[in-house]
Amino acid sequence: MLKRIFLFLFLLVPVIAFSQSPEQISEELEDELNPGSDIFSDFNEDLEASQVLEDERFYRYGRFFSVNLGGGFTTFTGNRGNAYDDNHPTFHLSTNYFMDFQQAIQIGVEYSKHTMLLDTKTNLYRTDQAVGAVQTDLTRVFIGYKYYIDTTDLGTAITYSNPFFIGRLEYWYQTNKFIDQPTFDKQKGGGIGSGIGAGLEFPIELKKSYVGVEFLYHVVNFFDKYTQDYRQVDGLAGSTYGYDDLTGNVLSVMFTYNFTW
Repeated sequence: MLKRIFLFLFLLVPVIAFSQSPEQISEELEDELNPGSDIFSDFNEDLEASQVLEDERFYRYGRFFSVNLGGGFTTFTGNRGNAYDDNHPTFHLSTNYFMDFQQAIQIGVEYSKHTMLLDTKTNLYRTDQAVGAVQTDLTRVFIGYKYYIDTTDLGTAITYSNPFFIGRLEYWYQTNKFIDQPTFDKQKGGGIGSGIGAGLEFPIELKKSYVGVEFLYHVVNFFDKYTQDYRQVDGLAGSTYGYDDLTGNVLSVMFTYNFTW
């Protein structure tokens, strides 16, 4: 009998020692699955904290808005470049809205004037005399995106030059005036274009004024791009004028003074 009692107690003690309620088991499982804290929550908190610090730094040291006045040069490639004499300067007016230290949206307008001389008869109206001078006025409005390169780890001179890349969507409005043929009607039209390039901005007074320079290459669908109006007909002896079309792209350099807030 004693042996049976001892055997019963021997079997009962381990069961009592290791038995747990469902609540205790659940708590232990939660502890094992959550060692310390939620890593995803900590990561989000770190991101939010760093964003707050970056915003504070931008509000303290960044530029928010600028007005840019300036001028420069506009010239062409291809047949249009051969035909046009560029009447410099090109006038520039734009505004920049800075989203942060590295990104800005630009809206603006530019105006340039060019002259083409035709000392021979062309397809245009089949006149009995040379067309003469044709003055072209080009006004383009544009919206652009500027990305300023992070120069934190570069030299002081490069950092203070504020290098950037720029891309623009443009609309070019064109007017052709026939200076030597007052009876000819003006030609007017527009074309969609785009520009891509780079530039620098040198501070005169930090956060207040800068001097900028932009170099851009433009592709434009001018309304007279494939015109044959200026193709030579029974050309005068020795004349080198007359163009099968006016294809060509655009190059521009702009210098601006930027008033910044």
